Amino acid sequence: MPESSTGLEEQLKKYFGFDQFRGLQKKVITSLLNKEDVFVIMPTGGGKSLCYQLPALMQEGTAIVVSPLIALMKNQVDAIRGISDHDGVAHVLNSSLSKTDIQQVKDDISNGITKLLYVAPESLTKEEYVDFLKGEKISFLAVDEAHCISEWGTRF
Repeated sequence: MPESSTGLEEQLKKYFGFDQFRGLQKKVITSLLNKEDVFVIMPTGGGKSLCYQLPALMQEGTAIVVSPLIALMKNQVDAIRGISDHDGVAHVLNSSLSKTDIQQVKDDISNGITKLLYVAPESLTKEEYVDFLKGEKISFLAVDEAHCISEWGTRF
C-alpha cells in the first residue's frame, strides 16, 4: 500500500535526513510504491539513486540494482549501510566476492535483511545467482547507468 504524502516525507527524513524531495523524486517514488514501471532520466547529481533507495528501504523484499560500475556500487552500499543499524541492509554481488562473502549475501537476502542488492550485469548471467534470486522476494529491479546497456550486449 502506498505511503501518504506526509508519510513519504517522514521516511525521507528518517532514512536520509532530508526535509523535502527534489524535482520528480516524489512522483517517481510514489509510482514505484504503487508497483508501476518507471523510466527516469535525470542529470548527474539529480537524485536518481534516492528514487530507488527510499522505496527499497520501505518495502518488503530486496530491490535489485543493476550497475556496471563496481566503484559506484561500493559507494552506494557504504552510504546505505551508514544509515542503517545492520550492514546486511545493502550488498554487492559481483566477481570480486569470495565464496564466503557470497554465502553471507545469500543468507542476508533469505533472512529478509537485505533491502538493496547491487549487481553487475554479468552477475545476472550466472545461473547460480539467477536460480537463487528466483526463490527470493524481489521488490523491484532498477537499472542504474542505463545508457551503458548497449555496451552490455544483446544478452542483457
